[in-house]
This record gives sequence, structure tokens and C-alpha cells, in this order.
Amino acid sequence: MGLKIGSRSGAYKAAGANGVSSRWVSVLCIASFCLGVFVVNRLLTVPGPVRTVEDAISGDHMSQELRPLLKCEQKDTSLVAGDILSQVSKTHDVIMALDKTISSLEMKLAAARSAKAENEEISTAGRKPVIEPLNNRPKVFFVMGIITAFSSRKRRDSIRETWMPQGEDLGKLEKEKGIIIRFVIGHSATPGGVLDRAIDAEDAQHNDFLRLNHVEGYHELSSKTQIYFSTVAAKWDADFFIKVDDDVHVNLGVVGSILDRHRSKPRVYIGCMKSGPVLSQKGVKYHEPEYWKFGEEGNKYFRHATGQIYAISKDLATYVSINGHILHRYANEDVSLGSWFIGLDVEHIDERSLCCGTPPDCEWKAQAGNTCAASFDWSCSGICKSVERMEEVHQRCGEGNGAIWHTSF
Repeated sequence: MGLKIGSRSGAYKAAGANGVSSRWVSVLCIASFCLGVFVVNRLLTVPGPVRTVEDAISGDHMSQELRPLLKCEQKDTSLVAGDILSQVSKTHDVIMALDKTISSLEMKLAAARSAKAENEEISTAGRKPVIEPLNNRPKVFFVMGIITAFSSRKRRDSIRETWMPQGEDLGKLEKEKGIIIRFVIGHSATPGGVLDRAIDAEDAQHNDFLRLNHVEGYHELSSKTQIYFSTVAAKWDADFFIKVDDDVHVNLGVVGSILDRHRSKPRVYIGCMKSGPVLSQKGVKYHEPEYWKFGEEGNKYFRHATGQIYAISKDLATYVSINGHILHRYANEDVSLGSWFIGLDVEHIDERSLCCGTPPDCEWKAQAGNTCAASFDWSCSGICKSVERMEEVHQRCGEGNGAIWHTSF
């Protein structure tokens, strides 16, 4: 027993002398475990930085400083966008100016050519030239030519008594509104004869004619139309040129408003666009001798404005004037005009207000607030019995005698 007790006591003494006691080992193990748990928790849940009062004040101050910078950047961006739009607008204006300059040069060339030919031919007839020097051409809004014939005196008077201003009002219309209205007629096969003298006397009374260097004849309407546009383009610097028949009722204020909407466009062809059949049968009205050019029998014409009334812009009148000597003329003048613009960059505007019917059609539209620009009967290619009915149409479908003076363009 003594030996055993001594041996155990010796062992404890040896452990105390040579190492750490088991109690301390246990304490160290527990401490190590707790430290490990603490470190792991710190690594897994890293809290965000604590924003002190000083940091908050500093951050707010910096945001206030950055806010003007952001606004400046936004302002700079808007300025850049504005500059781009401004440059685009200026470029467009320059292109339009160049286009108008080219048109002006072409107009001068056409006017010089027309003036030379007109003066040469008129000098042999002993009549007064209608071509003005280029520098003297007045700038106007539109020129309206009322195509008439020697036998149409009563038609002309019916127009003078209704929708066409007379006397001082006609001159006032030119000066204040830039609107020129003339009856357009050529000369007879025997210049200076009875028919020509009758027109001269009528012109002396009303001063509302435009005489063309053209021999009158129903089958020469295509040539008359071409000569008309060439003449007025050389005589007036107008935005638009209108052709209208002498059996059509017109509201000048509505016509002016329609044209004003298209004033900035370079090549415009305005009218009631149609595409009627090509008539190959001889002896019928509107027979087309060159029907074979339009394909198989029964085909229709290309789209073109009906001949009662239509308008073309300055550039197109210039084109007709310059190329008149090589433009082909079909039997029907409205077809001829439409054919001249095929292949050109022309905007065709189908304006149905230019082809209203006579009462009650135009009257209903006027009552609804859609006053017509022009009225006629399709069945008669004009107002049927226009001499007797023009006053009636004017009373029921007219815009009012003072409308043109209160319409701004």
C-alpha cells in the first residue's frame, strides 16, 4: 500500500514539474472554443459603417455641392441636344434656300426665253407685249387665270357680277392680298379682226384680261394651258398659278387658305385627282387619239387633276415654261398637264373642296361649316347653264362678299 500511494503521488509531482495540469488544459480548451466562435461571428456578420454626425454633415454638404454639378451636366446635355436641333433646322433652311435659289435662276432663264420668243412673235402682230422685265415682276401670292373664249362674254359677266372683284376692288386685291385674277384668251386666226377688237373693247372697260400669243380653238387647249403657265410665270413672281374654267364658281378666301397650307413646299400639284377611262372610240367626247400609249383597251389614265380648276406651284410653272417646246400635248389639257409631271418629284394633293357639286351639295357643306373652294356640275364639266345659275350658286354657296378681305394668308 505504501508503495502504491507513493507511486501515484510521484506521478502527480512529475506532471506538476514537467507540464500543465489537466484543469488548465480544460480551461484553455473552453477559452479557445469561445474565441473561435467570436471570431467566426465577426467574419459572418460584418456591420455597415457607423455614420457619425460629422460624416452625415459632411455627406449632406457634399451632396449639396454635387447637386449643382449634376444640374450643370443635365443643362449641358439639353444644350447639346438643342444645338443639334438648331443645326438640323439651319441645315434644312439652307437646303430650302438653295432650292429656291435654283428655282429662281430657272425662272429667270425661262422668263428670258419666253420674253424673247414673245416679243419676237408679238412684234409681227402689232400687239403690246405681256412679258415684264425680270426685275419688274411683282411678287404675289397667286395668279388665277380664268380660261375663256370669244363666245363667252355672258359667262364672263356672270363671274364679274358674283365672285370676281371689279374695278378698284380688283386692284386692291392685288395690292393688299397679292392675288391676281385675269380672264385668259389668245387671238383669232385673223389677228386684229372683229373678235379681237371685241375683246380689246371689253378689256378697255374692265381691265381684267390677259392676252396670250395663241390661236384660239377648242382642240388647242393643251397648247393654251402650256402658253398660259409660261406667260404668267414670266410676268408675275407668284407662289402659285391657278387655271379655272369660266363656268365654275370659286370662293377666293377658301382657295387662298388651301394654298397657304402648302406655301412652303417646292413642287405642289393641287386639284381633285381622278383617273378616268381612256376613250378610244372616235366621235365621243374626250376621245383620246393616242389611246394606244396607255396600254390595253379599257385602261385608265394616270392620276391627274380634273380640268375645271387646279393649281401648281412656282417650280412646276417654271418647269413647264422651260420645257414647253418639248412637252407632249394630248387631246385633253388636264391629261397633258398631269403627264408633264410624271417622273418628277411632285406632291399630288387631292383637294376635294375644289370639286364640290352645285346646290344642294355645296350648300349643305357650307351650312356644316365646310365652305367649298369651287363648285360645278360633273355632268356638264362646269355649272350647267352657268350664265343663268351662277348667281344662285353664289348666293347659296358663296363665302360672302367680304370674306376675302378678312382672310389672312
